[in-house]
Amino acid sequence: MLYKKIQEGNFIIAGPCVIESRDLLEEVAEELVRVREDLGVEIIFKSSFDKANRTSVSGFRGDGIKEGIEHLSYIKEKYKLPVTTDIHESYQAELVKDVVDIIQIPAFLCRQTDLLLAAANTGCIVNIKKAQFLSGVDMKYPLEKVLSTGNKNVMLTERGNMYGYNNLVVDFRNIPDMKSFGVPVVMDCTHAVQRPGSGDGKTGGNREFVPPMALAAKAFGADGYFMEVHPDPNNGMSDGPNMIYLKDFKSLVKELIS
Repeated sequence: MLYKKIQEGNFIIAGPCVIESRDLLEEVAEELVRVREDLGVEIIFKSSFDKANRTSVSGFRGDGIKEGIEHLSYIKEKYKLPVTTDIHESYQAELVKDVVDIIQIPAFLCRQTDLLLAAANTGCIVNIKKAQFLSGVDMKYPLEKVLSTGNKNVMLTERGNMYGYNNLVVDFRNIPDMKSFGVPVVMDCTHAVQRPGSGDGKTGGNREFVPPMALAAKAFGADGYFMEVHPDPNNGMSDGPNMIYLKDFKSLVKELIS
């Protein structure tokens, strides 16, 4: 049922980058539900139990998979939101499969065959984020790995490419290139404005470019939009500079689905 809605387009994946606390998740979920009801848009709640890919060893990673899955299960049950999170190792697929609706494959790991197969074999929807070093056309091969298991519920996510130091550039042609494979394509509007490693041991970013990134992706035919949101992103514990303010979420979504 959820994958059918995803195929219809105009869905949103949103939430705080990392699980900082139950209170934060509830504050965000309450607003997501309000937006869902007001605008009639499908919203999937996202947050990470572990940010394994951090610039510095001192970067906050989260409380781990056990507590993270408990938090996500609570949000799913209380707010009736589908949920997604990312995994970094193959064994984690079995641990999250009974809670999440979508398993997200991080961009840097999208060529990891065992990880892709483990995610696919759960029967969950699999969202593969395009690596910063791959083109949209190259995503044929990670997609084929998932499809080889018989799991046809797959989506691909564009999040920019690395060009030079501390910056990303989005080639929006990647969206139609990936759509040509016959699966839904998502635009990651917040990670696309990252400035990796530019913040003295942290990832920087330019959240002011998130709305135009999203609208450009709409023009190129994106089916859905991924954006990390936070009530106080400047004090967020991961990816603060590119997360958008929770208070601005509804107005952007309204523009995207109009």
